[in-house]
Amino acid sequence: MNKYYFDIRDGGQFIRDDEGVELAHSEAARQEATITLSEMARTWGSSRPHHRMAVEVRDDHGPILQVSFSFAVKPSSDLKGIGRNEKSGSRLLGKSRSSGR
Repeated sequence: MNKYYFDIRDGGQFIRDDEGVELAHSEAARQEATITLSEMARTWGSSRPHHRMAVEVRDDHGPILQVSFSFAVKPSSDLKGIGRNEKSGSRLLGKSRSSGR
């Protein structure tokens, strides 16, 4: 078992993990980082138009990987030529969500 540390970057905020977690291998650390980032994204405050989040994984020897996610909320005036089929696409997405697909 190796000890992995999961440092968090949330916008301009950095939270260093000084405790770490014992995991069997780096693939388990990648999965943990992905799950953590997914949970962070679900709680993102939509009042911010641009935002970046990351989980930086390291072990006792240094950095191993980074999982990141960026959000950009743009007003419709910035979407030149894109919005023509947006309503039908949104409707389809809504149906997929409600049907569990």
